[in-house]
Amino acid sequence: MARFAEGSYRAVIGAGTLFALVFMVAPTLVVLVTSFTGGNTLRFPPESYSLRWYGELFNNSPQLLAAARESLVVAVWTTLICVVLGTAGAYAISRSRSRLAGMLDAVFMSPMVLPSMAFGLALLLVLSVAGVSLGTWTLVAGHTVICTPFVLRMVSASVQQLDGTLLQASTGLGASPWFTFRHITLPLIKRGVVAGAFIAFLTSFDHVPVSLMLADPRSETLPIHLWTLLENNLDVRVAAVCGVLVAVTSVVAILFERMRRNSETIL
Repeated sequence: MARFAEGSYRAVIGAGTLFALVFMVAPTLVVLVTSFTGGNTLRFPPESYSLRWYGELFNNSPQLLAAARESLVVAVWTTLICVVLGTAGAYAISRSRSRLAGMLDAVFMSPMVLPSMAFGLALLLVLSVAGVSLGTWTLVAGHTVICTPFVLRMVSASVQQLDGTLLQASTGLGASPWFTFRHITLPLIKRGVVAGAFIAFLTSFDHVPVSLMLADPRSETLPIHLWTLLENNLDVRVAAVCGVLVAVTSVVAILFERMRRNSETIL
């Protein structure tokens, strides 16, 4: 009876895991296969295969490239600001045991709970009342609020694993708080900082709800432009763009994982 129960449990867990894996991977595979179509419309499976649409991305897509450039600029600035704010906030909150620290942690994490569309609308109204023109920097501001919690949570996990005796030893030897943070704390929490920066960059680059609210025609991001292409005529270039993004993200993720393993080996 015990063996039957254990076997049934493993079968159910295995089937659920397999279903989840297929459910997550299948859409990506469909998009990748479709991006190599030789036809003029999005169709799966393709009737013929070609690299034609990947060539179109770089030869005849000035608006698409401009949108990609805008997304890249916004994501880079957002990531830099999020790393600074998230690291400072995580260090201060994690090292404090006051009630105020717990309240600040809840405030910082609130954007992950609130619907992004509602937050984007609220920020749009605030900017409108303040008379601020929409553009690249309003996108950066909105994305910073959305992405900072990811950095905060990643860095907090690293800060909580710090050995307090190392910091006390540094202070006892006469080191300043800034010297201790730069030469001891930061190297020890760098994995959390890098992981948070990676997630913040991907979230910003791919974010739609806030971008819809805070972008003007001159600061159209890549996700918004792709949505427009799909809404108008099911442009096959959308699948090609998705193929490029999947490839780049996969390569970066693999490199990041290899760097993490190498650093663990050295330690």
